[in-house]
Amino acid sequence: MSDKPHQNLAVIGHVDHGKSTMVGRLLFETGSVPEHVIEQYREEAEEKGKGGFEFAYVMDNLAEERERGVTIDIAHQEFDTDEYYFTIVDCPGHRDFVKNMI
Repeated sequence: MSDKPHQNLAVIGHVDHGKSTMVGRLLFETGSVPEHVIEQYREEAEEKGKGGFEFAYVMDNLAEERERGVTIDIAHQEFDTDEYYFTIVDCPGHRDFVKNMI
């Protein structure tokens, strides 16, 4: 645990609006996910016919999530900046899976 102030951040929104992609990109930009991992995810996404989903794969870890291209269950990851220590939660947006967020 860090001595920095802790912030919780939950990303909630409608299905197919880029929540997981945004979270993955944020984690990449803060240095929490190395570039070689994004390259591996890019290759995997392209093999599955999901080109452009590499940042979403940072948080969408279930095989079914990657196959379908939708978040089914919440995922969380910790990262920090110069000023804050964060826990970010990526929540599902599809109405069938909103119950998993609660």
